[in-house]
Amino acid sequence: MSQNHYQVLGVPPTAPIADIKRAYRRLATELHPDKHGGDPHYEERFKVVAVAYGVLSDADRRAQYDYQQQQAARRAEDLRRAPTEAGRGGPSVYKMPGEPATAPPLRTRPPAGARERHYQQRVPRQKVRFNKQDFWLVAGLTFLIFLFGISAKIVMDRVQADLYYTDGRTAFAKGQWGEAQSQLDQALGFRADHPAALRLRGQLSQDIAHNLPAARADYQAALLADDGQLPPPETARLLYRLGRCQAGLHQPAAAELSYCRALALDTALAEAYVARGENRLLDLHQTRPALADLRRGHAQLRRAGRPVPLEALQTEGAALTRLARYDDARALYLQALETQPEDGRTLFLLGRLAQQAGDAASGCEFFRRGAAAGYSYAVRAAEKCR
Repeated sequence: MSQNHYQVLGVPPTAPIADIKRAYRRLATELHPDKHGGDPHYEERFKVVAVAYGVLSDADRRAQYDYQQQQAARRAEDLRRAPTEAGRGGPSVYKMPGEPATAPPLRTRPPAGARERHYQQRVPRQKVRFNKQDFWLVAGLTFLIFLFGISAKIVMDRVQADLYYTDGRTAFAKGQWGEAQSQLDQALGFRADHPAALRLRGQLSQDIAHNLPAARADYQAALLADDGQLPPPETARLLYRLGRCQAGLHQPAAAELSYCRALALDTALAEAYVARGENRLLDLHQTRPALADLRRGHAQLRRAGRPVPLEALQTEGAALTRLARYDDARALYLQALETQPEDGRTLFLLGRLAQQAGDAASGCEFFRRGAAAGYSYAVRAAEKCR
């Protein structure tokens, strides 16, 4: 009989893979044709060793080979035992048609087990047909995948925007204006309609950079992005800030509308009353409505225990002066002067009021004091008194 792979390599069937590798390296070195001058005998033996190693070094191929060897050994054993069993009245034997008379008879055997059967059911191949239902199914799956991708992108952008906004708000609270601006820009890069980031960046542009057009644009974008999530008082304060920007950009009609919308949402917003009063007096020339707004705003500030700004007192005094209520205006200016005795603008307004009341000497005295405080209008008025 020809040698099996184990015999070719000179190892037992139970040899581990390490022994098989060592045997192969040894035989490959001994039988390599280059060492024997290209002798065909050694070349054939070298090929046989390589084939044996290729089978036994692969776990799956070795298991299949071992199984085949076991089956061959079993068949050989059955052939060897058949004549003896036939003489003892064993299982019946039969001869295949055309089998030589000298061939040993074959015996019948039990049906092969599941491990020995390798039947393959032949199923006729069917032609693939792509119908309309398949088309809509693929289209629907593609659309769902697209929606999932878009949704994931939106969620991630919102998360990133919130993180950058939080960092920007922290930097703003610490007075790190440049860092706050950078973080807010990053937040709005991920989500351009982030209301809180727009509002805070607008406040930074208005109060720190004094960039009123940029602040106005951010406030307007924040109002458009707000879909009712902000409480009415916060929306009112946002409208108040927008009105301040519009007034500073010489848009009194737009500022009037913003102040009115703010007060419709929050009637306790004293700053909006004061700002609307200033806008009505100085730009819209509506003296009586302006005076009503200023007084209401000042009263709310006092009830809240907050000081009335000096500019607001001066504006109310100017409204009283236009209405020829000189005594009330003088009392208000003197009250403003108590809070800041050397304020040049207040001194100038007192001088103008004294002149309107016919007291030129007192007016010139107030002008000189205002000029000494460095107020330019008071300087020019004092020069005319000489």
